[in-house]
Amino acid sequence: MDIVIAPLTAIAAVWLFSILISRPLGMDFSLVRRLLTAVLAMSLTGALIIAITPAAVLTGADFPAFFYVLIGTLMSVVLAMIVLVTAEAIVPSGTLPGPIRIVRATPAWFRRSLRYLRITRILMRHGLGVYVFTRQRPDLSTSDGRRRLARSMAAALDDAGVSFVKLGQILSTRADLLPVEFIEELSALQAGASPVPWAAVLDTIGSELGRDAGEVFASIDAEPLAAASIAQVHTARLHDGREVVIKVQRPRIAAVVASDLDIVGRIARRLERSTQWGRSLGVVALAEGFAASLLEELDFRTEARNITAIATAAQRRGADTVVRMPKLAAGLATRRVLVMERFRGVPVDTAAAGTDRAALARELLDALLGQILVDGVFHADPHPGNILLLSSDPLRVGMLDLGSVGRLDGALRGSLQQLLLALDRDDPAAVVDALLEVVEAPADLDERALQRAMGRFLVRNVGPGLPLDSAVIGDLFGLVAQHGLTTPPELAAVLRALGTIEGTLTRLDPAFDLIAGARDFAARQVSARLEPAALRKTVTDELAGLLPLIRRLPRRVDRIVTALDNGTFTVQVATPAAPTWTGNVLKVLLATAIAATTGVMAALLLVSDGGPRISEAMSVNQLIGYLLLMISAILGLRVLGQVYRRDRTAARPR
Repeated sequence: MDIVIAPLTAIAAVWLFSILISRPLGMDFSLVRRLLTAVLAMSLTGALIIAITPAAVLTGADFPAFFYVLIGTLMSVVLAMIVLVTAEAIVPSGTLPGPIRIVRATPAWFRRSLRYLRITRILMRHGLGVYVFTRQRPDLSTSDGRRRLARSMAAALDDAGVSFVKLGQILSTRADLLPVEFIEELSALQAGASPVPWAAVLDTIGSELGRDAGEVFASIDAEPLAAASIAQVHTARLHDGREVVIKVQRPRIAAVVASDLDIVGRIARRLERSTQWGRSLGVVALAEGFAASLLEELDFRTEARNITAIATAAQRRGADTVVRMPKLAAGLATRRVLVMERFRGVPVDTAAAGTDRAALARELLDALLGQILVDGVFHADPHPGNILLLSSDPLRVGMLDLGSVGRLDGALRGSLQQLLLALDRDDPAAVVDALLEVVEAPADLDERALQRAMGRFLVRNVGPGLPLDSAVIGDLFGLVAQHGLTTPPELAAVLRALGTIEGTLTRLDPAFDLIAGARDFAARQVSARLEPAALRKTVTDELAGLLPLIRRLPRRVDRIVTALDNGTFTVQVATPAAPTWTGNVLKVLLATAIAATTGVMAALLLVSDGGPRISEAMSVNQLIGYLLLMISAILGLRVLGQVYRRDRTAARPR
């Protein structure tokens, strides 16, 4: 029986001590820390009691021994509290993983370490390691210095694999964050890869479609039409004779991307936590946006929805007579396999000499601007390889690779239309007004200075025949950043798409003027809104929205009049709630005052010689002084622990 009772008693004592140590501090500590400090307190209790108890009391059986036991126990509890608060200050709870978590995370940690090692070797090979692992900084003061660093960065991202290539491509859309040299070098990144073995392709098709490839397709070309880092494309023919292409995701690419995204997220959180520029750029939000975009590309059902959305919107506007989207094969769109119509043609910039290139360029620009300003869903990367001039109809083009698209809500589309109209009028004040509708402005913005800077920008860059290239977009974002404006990623994607299509259109027609074409499109949109049918529809929609309010208005007026007549009319005014930090500060100040007061009282009682005696070595006043000293120490530790934890919480990036 003693063999069973002794361990249970020890466990109960450890649990009781853990409660006595952690509960008065008013904070949550990990179970391991509470148990360890409880064991420490138990091991110190006996030694402290013996150390402070006089020999006469130890040898006797009188009642004063109880007070020495109480003081020794409290001293051990306070010492354990000091250890617990110190450990919390040095290594906060949750910073180190628990044993179970360590065991579970060890395989992932090992794989991540190998990936870190490979990335480190890539950085060193391209001359970037010196900037990452030392305090040496690159020369960014000259264009040549920025160009060299941008080339090294692009080469390193290319070597690092699919996720980092995609990261570079995303960064190439952020002219508001990077200089023009980086935008140009990163824009050239191509996510190519060696072909996947044919047997693995067939396995993927069979597992995703739930049946053998021969049951779905009459024939499949084993030689890929194109191979990229995420997927490769094969031509095929259905049993009904239709020519299609099969987009097949590479095996195990999802696991590789997940590992890389975990590394990117960790690096972003560290940068935002430890650097000022990381916090100012919001690198965690950038990393999260990149991860969401890349995960969308890994799910081919998203691309299928994008194709359907853009095709439906274009058909509604009548734009499908010029630009076509591939038709999807019914029931053949899964997470890793997508089957769609095959387009036969050539890249649009290689159109034959007999083609009316100027007219085709205008139609392409109108199609993209219609996607951006009317539909709200647009092709995010309209380079020549993604736009084919169809062999079946030389006056129509087909758009490919819709895995990544841009999306704009109605408010942002309306603001962009107003921005184009303001550009058409060369009105800097109107341009600034429209711009402030699509960006986030600081409270102390100097609008007059922004208008003057915008006027100078328009004179330099938005004249007839001037190209809208990456340098112009970089200057615009530089102007925006100089005045403290924050550009939303949606607007950055729009300008990247316009810059890309401008390059495509000038290769198609070197004399094409994108600015003039955009102005013409915006003017046509405004004219279309002023037509009788459009005005009638607008009025009808507004009235339909107001009708429920008009119906409820008489009843609300009647209730107000009745309340006034009965003298029961009241007005509720919401007062702003007091900030939570006020209450926290008051609690800390009150606890500090009580700790200081009890500490002073304890000191006075300990030096007092009066009062009844408990033993020859201690009076009642001294006993109370010791108890008050313990209370003062506990309150002080509680204040220190809570203040330190609150500071860490406030400093943690959100």
